[in-house]
Amino acid sequence: MKNRLRGGQNGGSVLAMNPAKYTPAIMLSLMAFCGTLSQAAPPMERVVPKEHGEVELPKAKKSSFWEKLPGLSEYLNRSATVEAAVPPADKKEKYPWKTNIVTTTFWVGESASKRNPVHNLSSSWDKNWAKNYGGFDDPNPANRSNYLPAKFVPKQNPFYVALPYNDVSRGRHKPEASKVIPWFKEAFEREGKSVLKGRWVAIRYKGRVCYAQWEDVGPFRTDHWQYVFGDERPKPNLNKGAGLDVSPAVRDYLGMKDTDVTDWKFVEFHEVPYGPWAKYGNNNTFVQNTPKKGARTVVADMLR
Repeated sequence: MKNRLRGGQNGGSVLAMNPAKYTPAIMLSLMAFCGTLSQAAPPMERVVPKEHGEVELPKAKKSSFWEKLPGLSEYLNRSATVEAAVPPADKKEKYPWKTNIVTTTFWVGESASKRNPVHNLSSSWDKNWAKNYGGFDDPNPANRSNYLPAKFVPKQNPFYVALPYNDVSRGRHKPEASKVIPWFKEAFEREGKSVLKGRWVAIRYKGRVCYAQWEDVGPFRTDHWQYVFGDERPKPNLNKGAGLDVSPAVRDYLGMKDTDVTDWKFVEFHEVPYGPWAKYGNNNTFVQNTPKKGARTVVADMLR
């Protein structure tokens, strides 16, 4: 290490060192030493006599010795930034992941069957779901392209899911809805209108994450809020205890089987990144937030 001498204030010599090579231990010692000096010898302040009509000057901002030391303040700032970036170990997520959930594939226009007792021509919130969607969302991979059915472009978001709770019954919100749904107050518009429909969900499979909107209720149950919003596990059912239905688009994006195991959680819209789930549908928040532009125009704008 090269050292050099420079003239001090009293004609003496001061040893100058490269601050980039200070070790953290030395810097902390300097901080403690300089702090003692600053407390022992406070700077003198100028006193201006008020009788001459002069205004008392504001006190100058005091800077500690180590703040003036080249390189040291940068080191301390970087250290503080790294420390602040580490979240507390006990910090709880607003919407934690629900892990190892049996997940099945369903689709708009699906006929009723033993494992799907209610047809999907309508949904729990849209009696004309298939018509409003634009047709039959064919799940056969051979009849799909770019996460869409090959025969038409859906009028609603092809990335959709179903969860086993409905907040509305007989035209009114269920008694527990306002208590168990975290966003009930902010999303409530009128009695009987669901605050769940269209809500964004993240689905994770083998490290890959897909985003979709909640558009129907199931599998099988419509009342299991203790699982959807609480800590319970899905109830046993004919589909191996499935607790989540996903659309063919979600299945294809994740590369999962028709029946598989995934993780899922609720997400706020601002947390949803742009992706294939943002391209289509008059019910799609991405499209709705772009006035007077169709879904394809939105895509073109995002790619510019």
